[in-house]
Amino acid sequence: MIDSAIVRVDELALDDLAPGLHCLEVYLVDDAASRPVACPVLVARGAAPGPVAGITAAVHGNELNGIPTVHRLFRRIDPMELRGTVVAVTIVNVPGYLRYTRAYPDGVDLNRVMPGKADGSESAVYAHRFKTKLLDRFDVLFDLHTASFGRVNSLYVRADMREPQTARLARAIGAEIIVHTEGTDGTLRGAVAARGKPAVTLEIGDPQVIDREKVTTSRIGLRDALEDLGLLEPDAQVATRQAVECRSSEWVYTERGGLLDVFVPLGARVVAGQRLATLTDPWGRVLAEHTAPYDAIVVGKSTNPVARTGSRVVHLGVVGAVG
Repeated sequence: MIDSAIVRVDELALDDLAPGLHCLEVYLVDDAASRPVACPVLVARGAAPGPVAGITAAVHGNELNGIPTVHRLFRRIDPMELRGTVVAVTIVNVPGYLRYTRAYPDGVDLNRVMPGKADGSESAVYAHRFKTKLLDRFDVLFDLHTASFGRVNSLYVRADMREPQTARLARAIGAEIIVHTEGTDGTLRGAVAARGKPAVTLEIGDPQVIDREKVTTSRIGLRDALEDLGLLEPDAQVATRQAVECRSSEWVYTERGGLLDVFVPLGARVVAGQRLATLTDPWGRVLAEHTAPYDAIVVGKSTNPVARTGSRVVHLGVVGAVG
């Protein structure tokens, strides 16, 4: 049970924390009313020494499934049996979360501006302080996301599968699909990977909703990954999925605008030339039949029928190991 008093701090000083569960607010910036903006942070400080595992959620303010995933995980961690420390930032983008929006209030995606700037724009300063006060404390990162508005995702992991420890953690989570991608510049994952630390992204369902099934599966998978790191002893629950691994992935986009109808389900295997979706105009005339450009697996897809030119249709993964 998480029942610790909430403590406001300016820095995450883990060595000053006694073994146990801690609820912190880590100060980052001020709002326009001179009120402090602080990230909610859960810390499980183990009785035995070990690595610091970091978990981040809601870097996009409307991507919420990571929050209850963290809550449920922490309710099952006994600090007296923990070797190391687990730090979870339940809401990275606090201003975006309060506004029900993906971006920071200045319109910038926080997951594209890391490591930020100490003297930059609103979002750049927020990103810089988040990195220096929190991300830089982590020996490993699990960054929790969902699909964006108008899309749905399978339960999948993005990770650099050329890095042995990163690949091992990606597999330990037991997701449906693993997509090989390098840690892109500007992302939380990229900022941690740039320090030579393993980092993975876990996509958990859809935005602005709580998907209980995917939250439970993700909680079990994260616990399995912490066990693989040696922080915890194995418990009775195991993520049993054998993820389909993809060496690359890309989206299919519309070339015209209209009403989009996507046929293929998440996780489906498709073959080159197979019909994926139909685009019609307001009079019901078929403008385009979107087909698979190659054999693939459906990682994600659009759920918003209103499509402009250049809208996303289907996210396809190319199955196979990284060469």
